[in-house]
Amino acid sequence: MIPLLVLVLLVEGAVASLLILKMGPFTELTMRALDQLQTGRGPPTIKTLACTMSLIFISSLTSILKIGKKGVKVGTTTPMDQVLWSTHVLEASLMGFCLLLGFVVLRLHHYLRKIGRSRAALVTSKLQAERLEEECLVLKEKEKKASQEASALKEEISRLTGHLQKLRDEAEEKSKQLQAAEANVVALQKQSEDLLLEYDRLLEDNQALQSQSHMYRM
Repeated sequence: MIPLLVLVLLVEGAVASLLILKMGPFTELTMRALDQLQTGRGPPTIKTLACTMSLIFISSLTSILKIGKKGVKVGTTTPMDQVLWSTHVLEASLMGFCLLLGFVVLRLHHYLRKIGRSRAALVTSKLQAERLEEECLVLKEKEKKASQEASALKEEISRLTGHLQKLRDEAEEKSKQLQAAEANVVALQKQSEDLLLEYDRLLEDNQALQSQSHMYRM
């Protein structure tokens, strides 16, 4: 029993050392082996072994107490009782250390896995933060470009508005000129009609004078 407990204690000590010292691939292999132990039938087996060792540990403590009480009652202990007491103390010590070291190994594995997940989450968060920063820079560039385009459009709109106003002013001036020209045409038409009337009157006067001249000649 004692050699087995010593072997278990050495194995647990080696596993704990690998977990604490983080010796590259050896630590990774140890973590994978512990992962396998905690899947499938591993957890029930570990609990069964822990319960069995706990019962043996309690039994050894009980035996130690019985031998101690016997020695107190008798006043002395036989060599056999001393050997048994030493054996039970050694077994109880080894089992206690095994249970404690096993618990430490399981806790180390749990916290290392938790730290690993936290680091992975941190790396993912950093990657997401970098991606968001890149997107933010792209959006800022787009915003800057859109702002420049908006400024250019405002300038173009202002220029076109000025040009439109100029065209409106020119159209208004042309309209005024057209109205003046129409008024001129109307005045010229009236003057032409007056001249035609005067011309007709002069023709009539000329014909009358010609008739009078013809009568005087006769």
